[in-house]
Amino acid sequence: MFAVVGPGAVGGLFAWLLQRAGHEVVAVGRPGTVEAIRRDGIEVRSEQFGDGVQRIRAETEVPAGAHVIVATKAYGLADVLPGIAAARPAEVVSFLNGIEHMAPLRDALPGVPVAGASVAVSALRASATVIDHRSPFVRIEAPEIAAESAAVRALADAGPSVRIGGTEAEVLWAKFRLLAALALLTSYWRQPAGAALSEDPELTEAVVSEIVACSAAEGVPVAELDLVRALRSVPGGMRTSLQEDLAAGAPSELDALGGALLRVGERHGIPTPAIARIVAALSAAD
Repeated sequence: MFAVVGPGAVGGLFAWLLQRAGHEVVAVGRPGTVEAIRRDGIEVRSEQFGDGVQRIRAETEVPAGAHVIVATKAYGLADVLPGIAAARPAEVVSFLNGIEHMAPLRDALPGVPVAGASVAVSALRASATVIDHRSPFVRIEAPEIAAESAAVRALADAGPSVRIGGTEAEVLWAKFRLLAALALLTSYWRQPAGAALSEDPELTEAVVSEIVACSAAEGVPVAELDLVRALRSVPGGMRTSLQEDLAAGAPSELDALGGALLRVGERHGIPTPAIARIVAALSAAD
């Protein structure tokens, strides 16, 4: 049995795909979300996978011994972690954004196989039970330690493209570098990606340089040019979830992205003035 904790846009899409592929799935969420899924199922609208509704079991607690897929926002981990630990899961695969969530997961789950993976996808939750899958892909990156993971194998069977390889740090930082740069700059300038990246080239260059230095200090070196190229490949009209959450006054992943970079810089003695400037401005406006 696979338990998807956090059936939002990404988690709900995962649950829908797994159920459609014939796997036994439980969506684990808050009472209001659970009630809605029990009543309506999960509807996905997708050019890649088609449109449809899957009737998925929904619970507020993780079933004992389940293979757990964690797809909450980074700030939601503390709320769900006790319930995951109490279920004594067979394994846990996390798709949280950021780089700081793996330590608390492993601390709470001694003896349980735990792996941090990442997903590239554009999906928005139109309502508690309706998900618009907008990108023509769902790309999962998982580290070598997850090669035998039942959850990762099931997701590969369900439709997403899955690449396994590298260390956990390499997988998490590969997404984190790009996401942090985009999220911080789009949120700071309150503009889509193209305009935000070009608004102040010196600030963009400084953010890229500081992120690359932090990544290298954590044992995951990358060339600044590689990150610049990745940023330039992003559609100019793209907006980030951090940007949308801050604009709406909703809980956000600012600390999991910008705050985490500041803590890495402090730990390794790396100056991060550009990131600090952005985080301070966004925190003041939050």
